[in-house]
Amino acid sequence: MKFEQLDRRMRVYETAHDHCVLPGLHMVARIDGRSFSQLTRVTENFEAPYDVRFRDCMVATLEHLFSSTGFSVLFGYTQSDEMSLLLRRDESLFGRKLRKLHSVLAGEASAKFSLSLGRVAAFDARISQLPDVETVIDYFRWRYEDAHRNALNGHSYWLLRRQGLDDNAATQKLKGVSVADRNELLFRAGINFNDVPAWEKRGIGIYWKEEPHIGSDPRTGAEVISTRRRAVLDFDLPMKTAFDDFVRDIVTRQ
Repeated sequence: MKFEQLDRRMRVYETAHDHCVLPGLHMVARIDGRSFSQLTRVTENFEAPYDVRFRDCMVATLEHLFSSTGFSVLFGYTQSDEMSLLLRRDESLFGRKLRKLHSVLAGEASAKFSLSLGRVAAFDARISQLPDVETVIDYFRWRYEDAHRNALNGHSYWLLRRQGLDDNAATQKLKGVSVADRNELLFRAGINFNDVPAWEKRGIGIYWKEEPHIGSDPRTGAEVISTRRRAVLDFDLPMKTAFDDFVRDIVTRQ
């Protein structure tokens, strides 16, 4: 069998189940760390519940995915061991094939994070196909609220661990405890949850910002004002409905 015939025959097995995202749908990629509990608690022994070195590795990976992979990304968001990327609605890279989107994003994230940390780490990726702007806002509200929940739970859990409880005892003591009571638990120990850094409670975002740039016409020397865009890292994202409006503005400006 000639190579060309063999090539055509075998590629069918690779591509027979390819699925593509339909035109017009919004795409949000969520990239999650694989076995990161083991990595953060045992292998690297990061400070709990939050470690600045781990945060900085996540931020470096987010920045890389946002602007250095060839994808048209409008907004990136990270909290805990995950990142979410809002792609342009008309993103056409790889023909919108899910197989390629998943593998490339997971590979890029794994490589960049591993280089930043100095140790091999891996991520998986999945694409949410969202029908409209409001669903995109709901998606990021979902991850934003998860960040807040993780922060409150994490500070409460590790307070109990520092007070001498083991993993099971701390988990059982917090079972069924309300948000208000968890806040009270922290407050009695001298921790005001309102004073916890915003990036722990709300996550970290990255987005494009257009700024005026003053230059000159090389032919006439006349002043010329143009617009340039730069990536902005935001460690103090808006709160509550202001966050919804913030995401809505990003989506509708594309």
